[in-house]
Amino acid sequence: MAEHRSKRPGDTEDNPKLHKTILEDLRKGGFKRSIRQDLKNITDFYIDRKTRERLRGMGRIRRGFHLWFWLLKSLILKLNPTRRLLLVLSLFFAFFFVQVRTGNLFINSGLLFFGYLILLLILMLELKDKLLAQDELAAGRRVQFALMPDENPDFSGWDIWLFTRPANEVGGDLVDYLVIDHDRMHLVIGDVAGKGLGAALLMARLQATFRAFAPNFETVSKIGNEMNRLFCRDGLPSRFVSLVYLELRAGQDKIRLINAGHLPPLMIHGGEVQELPHGQTALGLTRDQLYEEHTVRLTPGDCLIVYSDGLTEARNSLGHFFGDNRLKNLCLQLHGYPAGKMGHGLIDSVDRFAGEARQNDDLSIIILKRSA
Repeated sequence: MAEHRSKRPGDTEDNPKLHKTILEDLRKGGFKRSIRQDLKNITDFYIDRKTRERLRGMGRIRRGFHLWFWLLKSLILKLNPTRRLLLVLSLFFAFFFVQVRTGNLFINSGLLFFGYLILLLILMLELKDKLLAQDELAAGRRVQFALMPDENPDFSGWDIWLFTRPANEVGGDLVDYLVIDHDRMHLVIGDVAGKGLGAALLMARLQATFRAFAPNFETVSKIGNEMNRLFCRDGLPSRFVSLVYLELRAGQDKIRLINAGHLPPLMIHGGEVQELPHGQTALGLTRDQLYEEHTVRLTPGDCLIVYSDGLTEARNSLGHFFGDNRLKNLCLQLHGYPAGKMGHGLIDSVDRFAGEARQNDDLSIIILKRSA
């Protein structure tokens, strides 16, 4: 899982020239697509869903005026008090300081220029805050990726592929494995409710809990029960974790698993896609929840796919979901390939479907294939 360090303006290492950077931007092109996507992101961020529904019911001209008013209002309210006052002052200078002379309107150019300077100051302050936050998130991303497996496990009788990709700098999905001994391996895929830094911190705790509990309990159901009690005791009321916990045995055809509020895994057997039963509630919701262990048998060539909702809920620019049916049909087309090639085929198909649309949720997959 590769990553790159983001640089701030002013870094001396490989600091590009301004004119070369602008010429390179012009050479790349794609301005229309980028501006359209940026405008959509601005609208989604600053205007809530209820207001967007009201806008859709307006005429084109009226909608345009209301859209800019609500965008400006939301922008002002999201600033801290000092910057909010500065922005209001700059708008006053820029738009309302007008002199009337002999029936004609004249804008006071000195005050107009001063208003633009205040706007530039606010922009510089907001950009500084954003770049500092990005550096902190980039550091968190490096730590998060360092804690995750850097290669797929090699385990007798099984072809295994693991994948996770956060929607933002850091994510709330967990994909991990632990070899208990030469005969036994545990795997986990988890999805913390929400996104961003808060979900990432709980994900790190989930991983630490998984690695601490896995060697100390004989059954996956007991591990699930203990993890649930811990998250109910120490978790946050608004946060929960969906999870699938699996155990493999070397050279055997059985997979033992529990499902704690996660999407049902898909099993491909005999040319058909079978959806495993839904599990119990997610971790952190009910203190006395007892998890039921299920056993799945795979013959050579069969596979089990465990995934997060970032796969089926990936959306394209029209707002359409990738969906369960598309995933199942794709699994039937790809199941003859090794786990790695099958996994890359799934990710490539999701990316082609989404196109220019922004990834809205973390995407994680575990593929288990029974080897001959």
